[in-house]
Amino acid sequence: MQTRMLTAPILLALSAGCSESPEADATESTVVQKGKASYYARSFQGKETASGETFNQNELVAAHKTLPFDTRVEVTNLENGKQVTVRINDRGPFKPGRIIDLSRVAANRIDLLEDGIAPVRIETLD
Repeated sequence: MQTRMLTAPILLALSAGCSESPEADATESTVVQKGKASYYARSFQGKETASGETFNQNELVAAHKTLPFDTRVEVTNLENGKQVTVRINDRGPFKPGRIIDLSRVAANRIDLLEDGIAPVRIETLD
């Protein structure tokens, strides 16, 4: 009996650190993630996105693997603190470690164009 009582709390403590889901913020509906951001190549201009919209590099839009289309997301460049709000209208990025692909204008607002990739924090706004 004593072994069972000790095993359950230990298993719970170990499993808590193994979660791959985004960290929860103050509200359950808010999603916060940290990872790398990149931006769309110019060749995607005018192509159809996964949502059916035509991609426009001059709009504040982005791709995310799982967030619902039309979700607004605040993206913070962790290297310089600059922020931009974008709307999810596509799926991706599909390179390991990347969590969001930004339009060119959004990438420019957080000084991402020169390096092409930067560590970011994203937080859903709605």
